[in-house]
Amino acid sequence: MAGPKRLDPSSSPRAMLGAELRHQREKANLSQEDLGTQLFVSGSFIGQLEAGTRRMLPEYAQKIDEILKTDGYFKRNCGAAMKSKYPDHFAEAAEAEAQASSIKEYSPSLIPGLLQTEAYARAMFRAGHPTALESVIDELVAARLERARILDDATTPLLWVVLDEAAIRRPVGGPAAMAEVLRHIAALGRRHRIIVQVLPFDVGGHAALEGSLKLMAFTDAPALAYLDGLGTGRLVDDPATVSRYELSYDLLAASALSPEASLALIETAAEAFTDEVEQE
Repeated sequence: MAGPKRLDPSSSPRAMLGAELRHQREKANLSQEDLGTQLFVSGSFIGQLEAGTRRMLPEYAQKIDEILKTDGYFKRNCGAAMKSKYPDHFAEAAEAEAQASSIKEYSPSLIPGLLQTEAYARAMFRAGHPTALESVIDELVAARLERARILDDATTPLLWVVLDEAAIRRPVGGPAAMAEVLRHIAALGRRHRIIVQVLPFDVGGHAALEGSLKLMAFTDAPALAYLDGLGTGRLVDDPATVSRYELSYDLLAASALSPEASLALIETAAEAFTDEVEQE
């Protein structure tokens, strides 16, 4: 079996901390499980810290310094690793997303952030922050579009999205914005950059009625799941729980339209929004 990926410590503060954590842990002859036990976390969580897919919080940094006798190194340096342009509840998930080898996402009501266009993102943020300064909205939109640049790579990450039909019917930003974002999604699907399926209204009950779901897999760390709600989010690393969410996603995909039928429906919806624009 291949050994763990060796991170480039200069690539990011989290990569630096992860590489140093792995070095100090191995120097102390501790396994990931050994260190995790002393921190009251799983061995997989330690692996995620070392791979840079999880943020090192100050309380963990202080305890790691005590266990590994690193003279405050991790406590001193974890502040830089925690800086983020994203809201606190989503920052860790966004950082993990950027390193994922594959992302599977179910969205019940909105176009997922990685697939949003500027007009759609702006309308969504304005709806959620009706009194915010325009400069604040500009910053939110810029961060959202920057996230989507991970799709500039031709193959990685694999992105597989299941959209509830509500997400392609709700006119966020109006007909023009919807026509644009739906054509953008269809174009990504037609050139085989993403896999997209639509879960139609007539499916009725399904495995994720209670909310959205994002699954992230990595080449050198255990998988993660992310669940979000209104102004809140939760990153899940427990392997058994992540496996249950993976089953839920598989059931959703099995209930959804095929990728080809889904693209046809998305394009039909885009045409309908375009017709509305022309009639205005």
